[in-house]
Amino acid sequence: MKGKRSSERPASCWTILIAALELSFFLIWAPFMAADRLPFGQARASSPEDGGGKGGSTPPAPSDHFRVVRVYPHDPQAFTQGLVLADGVLFESTGIRGRSTVRRVHLQTGKVLQSRSLDPRYFGEGLTAWQNRLIQLTWTSGVAFLWNQESLVLEDELPYEGEGWGITNDGRFLIMSDGTATLRFLEPATFREVRTIDVRDQGKPIANLNELEYRRGAVYANIWGQDRIARISPQSGEVLGWLDLSPLRSAMGPVQGLDALNGIAYDPESDRLFVTGKLWPRLFELQVSP
Repeated sequence: MKGKRSSERPASCWTILIAALELSFFLIWAPFMAADRLPFGQARASSPEDGGGKGGSTPPAPSDHFRVVRVYPHDPQAFTQGLVLADGVLFESTGIRGRSTVRRVHLQTGKVLQSRSLDPRYFGEGLTAWQNRLIQLTWTSGVAFLWNQESLVLEDELPYEGEGWGITNDGRFLIMSDGTATLRFLEPATFREVRTIDVRDQGKPIANLNELEYRRGAVYANIWGQDRIARISPQSGEVLGWLDLSPLRSAMGPVQGLDALNGIAYDPESDRLFVTGKLWPRLFELQVSP
């Protein structure tokens, strides 16, 4: 009997010790478990500091890398509103009422090879190429001009709602900006709105979307008043990356009268991106990588 009692006593001590540890554990961690309102053992959602979870913030869009490949002359009197490279030829839309044009430009020299003036009522805006035509927006007139790409003869006009700022296309739809944080997808033949996306970075709307270009599955957009270009997902509207082109302004030296960075053209055959600005004397050829 002695041996039996001696063997039971240690078991009783262990039981008391384990119970005491469990109670201590509960008293220490219960407040935290209650604050999270989660069953014990369930993972807690990420906090805002973690960058995830409800109420958290997503990581900021990264800065894309670029290098200047070449620099070309550009008409310093051109108030650039739209730029497009079609079949190896550079076309440009310029603004200001009474000075608005659509023009064919020699890339290497910046010389204007052919130009058509808009009626002084119109303020020329974005430009894109679509099926041997150039589609040019106007700012507040609600009309798009359709120019023959070869002759620059005006062939048609199409009305649209709201302001016209920038325009590009993804091979199926026209993509249009109006100075807000919204991009509109339109049927090319009728300008009928198919869908819209709201452009955001970290949940914050990115307004003043201006001149547009489509490159490798993303929409590139000048931000009016900034020397930055946003690379945007055409599916979600999320900003995927930023191009900070402020060094280009510095590279031109003490040039007077420079206005906003505006004008993006893309050459898919060589994956070259061309950018300039309103009243800029230079056009830059860039090599860009995310």
